[in-house]
Amino acid sequence: VIERVDAKDNVLIPLNLDDLAPRLQAAFDDGIRAIAIVLMHGYRVPAHELAIAELARKIGFTQVSTSHGTSPMIKFVGRGDTTVADAYLSPILRRYIDRLARDIDQSKGAKLQLMQSNGGLTDASLFQGKDAILSGPAGGIVGAVKTAKQAGFDKVITFDMGGTSTDVAHYENAYERVFDTVVAGVRIHAPMMLIHTVAAGGGSICRFEHGRFQVGPESAGANPGPACYRRGGPLAVTDCNAMLGKLQPQYFPHLFGPNQDEALDVAPVRAGFAALAAEIEAETGIRRSEEEIASGFLRIAVENMANAIKKISVQRGYDVTEYALQCFGGAGGQHACLIADVLGMKTVLIHPFAGVLSAYGMGLADVTALRERTLEAGFDAGLMARLQRELDELAAQSEDELAGQDIASARIETHRYVHLRYDGSDTALPVPFGSIASMTADFEAAYQSRFGFLMPDKALVAATISVESIGRNFDVENNVTAASDAPLEILDHVRCFMDDQFVETPVYARSAIAAGQRIMGPALIAEATGTNVIEPGWQAEMTDIGNLVVRRVVQLAPRVAIGTSCDPVMLEVFNNLFMSIAEQMGYTLQNTALSVNVKERLDFSCAIFDPEGALIANAPHMPVHLGSMGESVRAVIRSNDGNINAGDAFVLNNPYNGGTHLPDITVITPVFDDDGRDILFFVASRGHHPDVGGRTPGSAPPDSKHIDEEGVLIDNFKLVDGGVYREAEMRAILNGAKYPARNTDQNIADLRAQLAANEKGVRELHKMVTHYGLKTVVAYMGHVQDNAEESVRRVIDVLKDGSFTYPMDNGQKVKVTISINRASRSATVDFTGTSKQGANNFNAPAAVCRAAVLYVFRTLVADDIPMNEGCLKPVEIILPDDCMLKAQYPAAVIAGNVETSQIVTDTLYGALGVMAAAQGTMNNFFYGNATYQYYETLCGGSGAGPDFDGTDAVHTHMTNSRLTDPEVLEWRYPVLLESFEIRHGSGGAGQHNGGDGVRRRLRFLEDM
Repeated sequence: VIERVDAKDNVLIPLNLDDLAPRLQAAFDDGIRAIAIVLMHGYRVPAHELAIAELARKIGFTQVSTSHGTSPMIKFVGRGDTTVADAYLSPILRRYIDRLARDIDQSKGAKLQLMQSNGGLTDASLFQGKDAILSGPAGGIVGAVKTAKQAGFDKVITFDMGGTSTDVAHYENAYERVFDTVVAGVRIHAPMMLIHTVAAGGGSICRFEHGRFQVGPESAGANPGPACYRRGGPLAVTDCNAMLGKLQPQYFPHLFGPNQDEALDVAPVRAGFAALAAEIEAETGIRRSEEEIASGFLRIAVENMANAIKKISVQRGYDVTEYALQCFGGAGGQHACLIADVLGMKTVLIHPFAGVLSAYGMGLADVTALRERTLEAGFDAGLMARLQRELDELAAQSEDELAGQDIASARIETHRYVHLRYDGSDTALPVPFGSIASMTADFEAAYQSRFGFLMPDKALVAATISVESIGRNFDVENNVTAASDAPLEILDHVRCFMDDQFVETPVYARSAIAAGQRIMGPALIAEATGTNVIEPGWQAEMTDIGNLVVRRVVQLAPRVAIGTSCDPVMLEVFNNLFMSIAEQMGYTLQNTALSVNVKERLDFSCAIFDPEGALIANAPHMPVHLGSMGESVRAVIRSNDGNINAGDAFVLNNPYNGGTHLPDITVITPVFDDDGRDILFFVASRGHHPDVGGRTPGSAPPDSKHIDEEGVLIDNFKLVDGGVYREAEMRAILNGAKYPARNTDQNIADLRAQLAANEKGVRELHKMVTHYGLKTVVAYMGHVQDNAEESVRRVIDVLKDGSFTYPMDNGQKVKVTISINRASRSATVDFTGTSKQGANNFNAPAAVCRAAVLYVFRTLVADDIPMNEGCLKPVEIILPDDCMLKAQYPAAVIAGNVETSQIVTDTLYGALGVMAAAQGTMNNFFYGNATYQYYETLCGGSGAGPDFDGTDAVHTHMTNSRLTDPEVLEWRYPVLLESFEIRHGSGGAGQHNGGDGVRRRLRFLEDM
């Protein structure tokens, strides 16, 4: 489309409809009837989108979605994806709704309403595709919350477990919604319930691979389904419950077999687990019973689901022990007690319609209308009149929408919200509209609760406003469950495997349980839509409105005794647990950081290390960080022997002590035992700061020859001393170099965020030690590394010797020879022959080279294992002392991190014959001045392989960051993004083609 509007609402290029009209007509003539219209800054200046929409309708397009009408919010990519999704889905939904409407006699007062992803109903005529994406799970949350409140619970974790996945959500006084989310890789910018989904359901496939029990993410689905479904399916979580006696075929719906009228078949389940037991014994030498194996798989599934709940609760600062677990879905009742135990929750709620609560919830939902608008305005008294005016406008729109659905004004409630954030931050939190003082107080309380600190020196910004009008549904009367003095009828006694032993377990029919009657676990409670397993130590009570309230009445042992020898089940549990903690650290860092580099581009990494500095686990962040941070941790240990105390934290960016380049600053925190005597772990977070000084903004001079030209070198500085944050001393370092940092406030804010991330890791690791015991945790720190080591050795077994030389544009070269020792199942990676350290900035720290080797060997392992220190145990790296890959002070290194690291990776893949080279660069782009500093890494084409083409326009190898949204970029910086496109045909032709690169063109609006 020929047109352009800038971030200040100026029309730079007028809309050319004469050019567009024939192309739209050609698309229409090809049979296309739906169109999505997305223009830069269209949410602010919609005139061009409206004109195109009018033209499209005149031509005959039947579905016209405009971005300002679909999602009037900043962020071009998210708004664009949402508009495309709306244009794609709406015609399909409209055809379905029209068919449905024909079958409903609306003349008798029946109304057709549909559930939206935001948790509210709307009239069928107003339903849009963008609002349908999570409408089913949203119905479950509404049902769970409303029935929980009827039962007297105001704090609820919803747990919806079905056949292929589990959906979880958090509720306290109000529904939590998000306005940006990713569904199946598509960014959706529309109000949705905050739901986290994990690939763990009754159909999740169970398998034993490479010494570990693994559950999912693959699912058996409904067809063939689990092995017990009589269709020849694989072993799945449902089969585990059948094997353990927790699912009894006679009390399960008879829906299986060729005529869909037979019971579950346990015979293939027993045969499958017997075969698996033999396989495990052959590999490990340990004989396990079929029930022990099924119990192990179930434990992993439960841990995976518990980790999902942590992401929407613990990770965000909520104490789940104060909540009830509202359990529903076809498989929910089988696992609720086990999941509650993992999380320390004491109460489980199971509604009489738990098996179909998502459908029931739609019947309970209110009719809602939501409106939102981007402001991005300074939050002060001068803004109040505008806030009042624009909120009133949105409220009038949303209330009119409800009135148009015949909802009386007396039943309409309207809530107004202002979404506030700190200036420079991206995390906006909604607060009810009120006075400046009340909104500020509400924001600070919410921010403190979420992140654990405030930034009082930062101004507040009103990012967006939103309005929700609710047409209250009529309350549903609860069925009263009668009390009875009659003894509780036991249907049967069955043999179940619980708590690692067989127990005689009574079976009850839910329909026969009277109000006030209690059932002590172990027990099974069967009902039409599911089976509820009451584990030992739990007691179920029927309430007078038909709910089962299950409470832990026997205190759970504070510590789980599992031993220190390597158990394949616990190996998977600890793999996932260590990873989960690192991910929680990353979430905290992303949400509390100030710089765009961390918040939007995700140029950061978080990891856990053992007391010697060996990498234990990391979140899937930046590969160049994760393989090198261990060297930084070991440098801190060496430099502070005997002077590391509880409450300390260290900061460094020294490229000769594990750093990569100066902008990558690492904060390291020791994790002590409860007595403060022994170090149990280290946690570390590394973030790319936009500027740390140097000759040029962004700390990346293209011609640097000395490290001082690249910025402030920080080595082993104690940032926190015994709990005291040494901000003044840190500022002095940043301001005291030959070329000082340009935005010290931003550096300090990001360092504070890194400390917050580390503290999150410290707390979660302490919880782990309390739960499992120190000896067990220490043992599994070793076991996860041993497992990764063995995985790499299996890859080495099939590798061949190889050598490769990569000539660089500046005349230097990287050479590697890889030698495989079959007897020891090890590899030697020898960089002898690589150019010597040069008088340029292409010298790479040894830690960067090590990171590249770790990355390459980890990528050769197809199995899902963490990238930890064990991956390099079978690999010897040889770096000559004067090599450009072993930079010595005062060598400049900025290009070594962002250019040479990619070349090393390509060289290694070349020697192994695995993949052709990519670009040999991270495509770094730095610009700035005294006021603005910005840095981004651009995507490009990946190399082809022996049996695959390369991929167009992706980040490759040692970089994995995200570009700032074009509208955010132009809003915050004086630049104009003129084009960003795939450079077709640039990847190279061959039997398998290389991936194409990109072309990006920006215009600076100030001197840079």
